[in-house]
Formats: sequence, structure tokens, C-alpha cells
Amino acid sequence: MNQVILAMISGLIVGALFSWLGLPVPAPPTLAGVMGVVGIYLGFIIMNLWK
Repeated sequence: MNQVILAMISGLIVGALFSWLGLPVPAPPTLAGVMGVVGIYLGFIIMNLWK
């Protein structure tokens, strides 16, 4: 759980830094894009469980 919290904190810091510098966000800018990334990750995990 500590890794999840640290990942969220570092993501917030990086997102704020990109916004402050006026750079485009290095992640999908919509919920649909984020869910696509989550789907890819879950598909990878599911296929590894079947092996």
C-alpha cells in the first residue's frame, strides 16, 4: 500500500510541475484514456494468471 501512496504523491507532484511549466500532461487527458491504460494493465495481469 505504501507504493500506491508514494506513486500517487509523485504523480501529483509531476502533474503539478508539468502544469506549472506549461507542458502537456504525460498521460491521457481524459477518463476514457486513463481507463484504456488500466484495461491494458488488467489484461496483462489476467493473461499472466492463466499461464
